[in-house]
Amino acid sequence: MTQEVRSPRRATKGGLAPVLSTRELNRALLQRQFLVSRTRRPLLEVIEHLIGLQAQAGNAPYVGLWTRMEDFKLEDLTRAYEARSVVRASMMRSTQHLVTARDCHALRPVLQPVLDRMIKHSPFPRELEGLDMAQVFAEGRRLMVEEPLSAAELGRRLQLKWPDRDGAALSMVVRMAGALITVPPFGTWGVGGEVEFTPADSWLGPSKAPAQSREDVVLRYLGAFGPASVKDMQQWSGMIHLGEVFEQLRPRLRTFRDEQGVELFDVPDAPRPHGDTPVPVRFIPDFDNLLLSHSDRTRIISEPHRKRVFTLNGIIRPTVLVDGFVRGMWKLERKKAQALLRVEPFARLSREDRDALTEEGMRLLSCVASDVASHDVHFAPVS
Repeated sequence: MTQEVRSPRRATKGGLAPVLSTRELNRALLQRQFLVSRTRRPLLEVIEHLIGLQAQAGNAPYVGLWTRMEDFKLEDLTRAYEARSVVRASMMRSTQHLVTARDCHALRPVLQPVLDRMIKHSPFPRELEGLDMAQVFAEGRRLMVEEPLSAAELGRRLQLKWPDRDGAALSMVVRMAGALITVPPFGTWGVGGEVEFTPADSWLGPSKAPAQSREDVVLRYLGAFGPASVKDMQQWSGMIHLGEVFEQLRPRLRTFRDEQGVELFDVPDAPRPHGDTPVPVRFIPDFDNLLLSHSDRTRIISEPHRKRVFTLNGIIRPTVLVDGFVRGMWKLERKKAQALLRVEPFARLSREDRDALTEEGMRLLSCVASDVASHDVHFAPVS
């Protein structure tokens, strides 16, 4: 059982908030992300606690849930997609996320200003000049209620009404201006191809949950990613001007400082383990919010390692955690009769860590490559 850090000697002079070390912030993040020990909570409860999982890569949420949940099976999430209890939609940072149906309804309104800014700062300023955005969205919605459409097909059909406008620009307006979901089977395990969209309320029915406020979302974010600064929250969400929201919530929150003196906020009853809390090795999928939800990412990855994991063309590679921090990358290589998990460590690993990664890697392969007879974990030379 983890214990909260309570050390008066570590409070700074002048009555400032206590300082949390980088390792303490790391352990708090891992505990709240179910990465210190796997959770037995129900699937939908886990997804809502995490406030969704980034789903830019369709298979990534499956691995993200496997690494956080006891006894997770691929078909568990696929069935939830098919039952329409989870969906894939543009949410935080205007990126594709796997969220529950309830959160799709409850979160999208408070995040809409983020997507509105994407329209305003889109690559199509001339194409959108003088365009009635509401009219375009209404027409696009009407078309997609009739049948799900790809972005390209949506643009072509909108051009029938606005022939002098760029189809990609028209399609972008519709996809950003309202809540759309991507229609399964796209997004389920191993299924690619062309993405088709349909309005969320058409797919899910009318909302039964009230829209959440910015205050609600701040509290949820801190519960899943805290302690965190205002800039951290803005990085995760894409929202701006959140300082005033944190100030309104200050009487309900605890405050700390990191080793650089930055003020951090937290919900009072969230776990804050000691920095020396033992943690297991973990395989983290590409684009995981573990690496994307703080302005200062040093609680999980060093700056030199970040430059290797975050590519110039916007890819965030799958990573391995050793002692709670990113210490390498991994990739799955499949052949007809073999599945190979290739681990690329950033520094020399101890025999104990190699053995732990091999054991965990074989467990991952048994989940994601159960149809292949031969499994193996290979370690590349340190680079």
